[in-house]
Amino acid sequence: MLYNLVYPLADVFSPFNLFRYLTFRSIAAFLTALILSFLIGGALIRWLRSKQGHGQPIREDGPATHIVTKKGTPTMGGLLILIALSVATLLWADLTNRYVWCVLGITVTFGAIGLWDDFLKVTKRNPKGVPGRTKFVLAVVIAGVAAWFIAQGSPPGLRYTLALPFLKDVLVPLGIVGFLLFSVVVIVGTSNAVNLTDGLDGLAIGPVIMAAGVFALITYVVGNVIYTNYLYVHHVPRAGELAVLLSALVGAGLGFLWFNAPPAMVFMGDTGSLSIGGALGGVAVVTKHEIVLAIVGGLFVLETVSVIVQVMSFKLTGKRIFRMAPLHHHFEQKGWAEPTIVFRFWIIAAILSMVGLATLKLR
Repeated sequence: MLYNLVYPLADVFSPFNLFRYLTFRSIAAFLTALILSFLIGGALIRWLRSKQGHGQPIREDGPATHIVTKKGTPTMGGLLILIALSVATLLWADLTNRYVWCVLGITVTFGAIGLWDDFLKVTKRNPKGVPGRTKFVLAVVIAGVAAWFIAQGSPPGLRYTLALPFLKDVLVPLGIVGFLLFSVVVIVGTSNAVNLTDGLDGLAIGPVIMAAGVFALITYVVGNVIYTNYLYVHHVPRAGELAVLLSALVGAGLGFLWFNAPPAMVFMGDTGSLSIGGALGGVAVVTKHEIVLAIVGGLFVLETVSVIVQVMSFKLTGKRIFRMAPLHHHFEQKGWAEPTIVFRFWIIAAILSMVGLATLKLR
């Protein structure tokens, strides 16, 4: 909004020229989201605690320590991320940019689904919340609509295609239906993968911050024809504007982590995990870096695969591969301390983020 209002006045007041620089607005969005999180975080958590009473219902089949240590902790902390991210993006991004609205739309609507789910969990005292099929159908519809609008804004040569990392000139044609289905899998899959990872204090938000930082750089590169020509990356005009949104996500994520660090004062709940996962998936579709997201977000993939393997093994053989799924609970059951799991998983996420970032050069 500030860009659209202020930059046209640069001829009158030259310092307003700063607003045309994507780097300036990205840093401003980061700081805005971070400061706003600090300013409203405490009050929001107190309000959530006063409204929720007993806090988020804890799984009875979960680790025994959770029933004691996490009882009474409020959920819906993802509201803090959504508010800070949305305000910072609306302030500093170019609001004429189609991609900004598509990704922000995914973020907010997925957050609304998560908020509904968290609300039912708290009010009904039931860990299941909204039926899984209902959440899935809503997410698929939203992701499909967003993917369609993203495709219509893409260059004709890139529309309905899949780009492969490490190969500079290869585009796999998917067709309209194939592209929409693949995009839905990426967006909804990433959203649910982050949701599955969100089981320990700080576990999910750390890798999300890392992934958002990597993709902020990727969007900046993909949107700049000079860098794409140098790195042999497919150029997506105007995709660079998403660096503002992702910088806001990094700032909001750090602000949330301040309150979510062990022992957590608040859980993000589905309100946060579904929305920020959907945001990362949407950005990957815009930038044609869907496979790179699977590398950068490899920790989320690993957590998801652990659940799939566990369910399939139990249905086919009656035996469980892991002591408990998702994977982080397996290590809890083995006796690892919660901070140990979180920090070691963060290290894995950091390594994978660097590997994903390296794909920009290795072509």
